[in-house]
Amino acid sequence: MSYASVFCCVILWEVKAISKLAHQINEDIRDKEIRLIAEDGEQLGVMSAADALNIAYDKDLDLVKISPGAKPPVCKIMDYGKFKFEQSKREKEAKRNQHVVEIKEIRMSPVIDTNDFNVKLRNGHKFLNEGNRLKVTIRFRGRQMAHTEIGAAILERFVKACDEIATLDKNPKMEGRNMSMFLSPRAQKLEKAEKPAASATEDE
Repeated sequence: MSYASVFCCVILWEVKAISKLAHQINEDIRDKEIRLIAEDGEQLGVMSAADALNIAYDKDLDLVKISPGAKPPVCKIMDYGKFKFEQSKREKEAKRNQHVVEIKEIRMSPVIDTNDFNVKLRNGHKFLNEGNRLKVTIRFRGRQMAHTEIGAAILERFVKACDEIATLDKNPKMEGRNMSMFLSPRAQKLEKAEKPAASATEDE
């Protein structure tokens, strides 16, 4: 066998393998009997795959096996190219509408002033309203570690200010010199959220 013949055989085998990953169509359907459904949904009864294929070809359409596990297998007459195109379009639309939950982070100092706190709070509300989880962190430096209760009070104040749109996932916890907590948007807010922009960290 020549190299060209071997190459053609390999390509044909790959095409058939790929087609069988999705649906068996046309000549790939070799069952002795199948149950046939017309393109408009009409039940055409049980017949040989060959007879069903002839009916599909007479209509310039494809024979597609849609229920291989049935006894006998169920096949439908359809425009397979159009079916695959519409299926791909639906999958893209579903991905476009899918909300990707991210964890946003806001960092504050235990000596943060009121104006800066309010800015951080507004950003936190924005992240939560977009449907993202929120990590709020207080960073302690030097002697500030001796007064971690101040940081805890700031986090408690932040939680209360987010009560209408968020719930506390994890209570404040020390991690080295950081005290952090996690907030999640309330269910009704999450349902209305749209897909957010890229991940970001709010730092003081």
